[in-house]
Amino acid sequence: MHNSSQYQSVIQALNACAATCDHCYSACLQEQDVKMMVRCIQLDRDCAEICKLTASALARGSEVARTLLQACADICKACGDECAQHTHMGHCQECAEACRRCEEACRSAV
Repeated sequence: MHNSSQYQSVIQALNACAATCDHCYSACLQEQDVKMMVRCIQLDRDCAEICKLTASALARGSEVARTLLQACADICKACGDECAQHTHMGHCQECAEACRRCEEACRSAV
């Protein structure tokens, strides 16, 4: 793995995605029909956690960072696709956009 400074933009995208996913799942828990949001909440949580882990791995130059980048891109895609379906919820639309940006950043860094 290369030094972490070359991955600053990826780390920023990962951190932004994690924060947006954290906000989205918190907002989903406040929705009227929480049961309808279960998959979204679960993916938001998974995505936030993998983004945090991947950012940390990149920052320290971990030898498993490439593996995490690939997994993160796949989870960001799944989360973004799920959130994009909830067109009437602004927090889900913001999350879908953050996930798409993060997925793209992860794939370009692999």
